[in-house]
Amino acid sequence: MTTTPRSDTGADVESTDVIVLGSGAAGLTAALTARIEGADVVVLEKGDLVGGTSAWSGGALWIPVNPKADEAGLDDSREDALAYIASLSNGMIDPAMAEVFVDTGAEMVEYLEANTPMAFELVPGFPDYQPEQPGGKPRGGRSLQAALFPFDQLGEWRTRVTVGRQLGANAAGVSMALSETPLGHTAPDGVPPAELARRQEHDERGMGQALVGRLLKGLLDRGVEPRVEHRAVRLVVEDGRVVGVTATTPGGEVELRARRGVVLATGGFEWDPELVRAFLRGPLERPVSVPTNTGDGLRMAMRIGVSLGTMREAWWTATIDVPDQHGRTIPWMVNGERTRPRTIMVNRDGKRFANESANYNAFGAAFHQIDPVRFDYSNLPAWMVFDRGYVERYGLGTWRGDGPTPSWITVADSLADLASDIGIDPTALEDTVARWNANVADGHDPDFHRGESAHDQWWGDPALTGSTAASLGPLDTAPFHAVRVYPAALGTKGGPRTTADAQVLDVDGDPVPGLYAAGNAAASVFGMTYGGAGGTLGPACVFGYRAGRHLTRSA
Repeated sequence: MTTTPRSDTGADVESTDVIVLGSGAAGLTAALTARIEGADVVVLEKGDLVGGTSAWSGGALWIPVNPKADEAGLDDSREDALAYIASLSNGMIDPAMAEVFVDTGAEMVEYLEANTPMAFELVPGFPDYQPEQPGGKPRGGRSLQAALFPFDQLGEWRTRVTVGRQLGANAAGVSMALSETPLGHTAPDGVPPAELARRQEHDERGMGQALVGRLLKGLLDRGVEPRVEHRAVRLVVEDGRVVGVTATTPGGEVELRARRGVVLATGGFEWDPELVRAFLRGPLERPVSVPTNTGDGLRMAMRIGVSLGTMREAWWTATIDVPDQHGRTIPWMVNGERTRPRTIMVNRDGKRFANESANYNAFGAAFHQIDPVRFDYSNLPAWMVFDRGYVERYGLGTWRGDGPTPSWITVADSLADLASDIGIDPTALEDTVARWNANVADGHDPDFHRGESAHDQWWGDPALTGSTAASLGPLDTAPFHAVRVYPAALGTKGGPRTTADAQVLDVDGDPVPGLYAAGNAAASVFGMTYGGAGGTLGPACVFGYRAGRHLTRSA
C-alpha cells in the first residue's frame, strides 16, 4: 500500500494493486487468490460485519467433475455436466461461460486447498436439483461443503462474521455441517449433545460460517484485514480505465486507487425496492439475504455504461414469517419443510399449484404466474397447510410442536373452519385435500408428480429417503394448521456481463479495463436455473478465483 498526493484537493489517497468490494465468498476468493499471486489487496465491506449472505447460507458449492467425487468413485464427466446445464438453459445460458465454469471448478478447489486453510468435503448423496435431466446426478457428487472450522483461530475476527437469522435460531445451528442437517442425512437423529459441546469449546462452525471463516483466515494469515463500514459509491475512471473507487466511511469520504483493478463482489439488489420493481420478473416480498445488498455494485457499473445480463432473475425461494428468540419476525425459508409428508401448498382458490417438493428456485417461479382474467398473481396469497401428524413429527420453524400453537400459525378443528379463518373457500380446500389424500393412498401425485424425482425423495422425510413416502403423506389428523407463504429470494442474479475471467463488459461487448465482477454482483452463468445445492456459491468462487488470477497473471 502506498500513498500519493490527491490531484484535486492535495490530500493523500491510498494506492494498492487490487481493490475488492464485498466480503462474501466471491470477494474473499478473489482477494485471497490475488494475494497468493503476490498482489497487494484491499477489501472493502459495506457492513459492520464480514461474510455477506455467504455466511448466512448452507455453504455448499456446486462443482461438477470435482476431485472429491473422483476420490469417492462417483461417476461424472465434463460432457455430463455440460449436457445437464444445457438441458436447463431455456436459452438463457451462454454455453461458452458454462464450459469455463465446468472446466475451472476442480482447479479452484485444488488451488484453495493447496494454498489456504480451505478444506472441502462431499455432501454425501446430495442429488442435483433436476437429477432426471440429461447429465443429472441422482446420487450426488457435485455438492461440496467446507469442513468444520474452529472460529477461535480468527482471533478478534471471531465475532466479526455475520450470522444468519435462520442459521442462528438455536445454539447448535452454526455448529453443524450441511451434511448433518435434515437435508444432509448423515446425522438423521441430530449431532449428539456431547459432540456439539466439544465443538463449542473452540467455536467450531459449519455451513456458510465454515466457508467464510476458512477464506477469511487465509486472508488474515497474509496480512489482509477487511475494512468494514466502507461503502463504495463511485468508480474512479481515467482514460476509459477503472483506477479506483470512492467510498463513504464513518469518518467521511475516502478515495482508493487500484493499479491492477477493482472487483465488484457487493452482492445483489434485492433490498432496493426501486431496482426490484425495475428489473425482476415477479414479486419479491421477503429477501432472505444481508440487508446491505442494495445494488451498490450495479449502480456503480451502470454509471459507466456496462452491459447487463440476467436482470429479471433471482435465486427464488419461499418463506413464512416466524418470530425468532428475540421476538423479532424473520423470514424463514421453508425449503425442506414444504417437501415433507402431511403438508401441501394451496393458493387463494384453495387449490394446489405446483410440486411442493420441487427445488426452491423452481418452486418460487410458481408465484409469478399471472391470471389473465383477474390480472393479478394466480398463486398469491399462498398457504402451507398441514395436520397434527406433521406437527408432532417435524414441528415448524422455531416451534417444535410442543405446548400451545403459536400465534403465527392458524389452527382449526376442521378443514372448513381453517379455510374460513384464512379467507379461502372451504369446499375448495376440502376437495383439494380429499384428492390429495386419495392420490397419496394410491402412492403417486398425477397432478404435479411430487415424490417421483430423486430430489423429492431426498428432501422429504430423511427417515424415508429413496421412496415416494418421503414426500407423500395424507392430511387426515385434526387439528389442521396453515401458515402464509411469501415469495422470497436468496439474492438477485443480474448484473454486469463478464468475460471468462470475470472482466466486466461494456455495452459494445468489450472488456472495461480494470473492472471485474463475481457472485451476485455479476450476471449469473446459470441464467434462470439452479443446478444443485451450491449453485450460487459454486460460480461465485469459480469466477472470484478467475478474477483474482487474471488480475495478477495478466499483469
